[in-house]
Amino acid sequence: MAISASEVEHVAGLAKLAFTDEELQKFTGQMDEIIGMVQQLSEVDTDGIPVTTHVTDATGVMREDVAVSGTPREELMRNVPQHQDGYIKVPAIIDESEEA
Repeated sequence: MAISASEVEHVAGLAKLAFTDEELQKFTGQMDEIIGMVQQLSEVDTDGIPVTTHVTDATGVMREDVAVSGTPREELMRNVPQHQDGYIKVPAIIDESEEA
């Protein structure tokens, strides 16, 4: 399955990315190679191979769940550019007026 430049451009548009024609061709080629590798993996016979959920045999590596006090809010707010009512103010990243 080959991926077309128009498909890459469509996905880029969904992610609100803009590419030059040169970048679009480069990324289309890279995506096509990645899809080819995934297809190659799907051809591997994995019958009888146990599922790998962990790459090591380590057990009991979880720490004890102990509640500890956090950093006081006043101290945290000294390090932020803007805050209001105990919350950090950040710029909006989604403009609801934009069409999907």
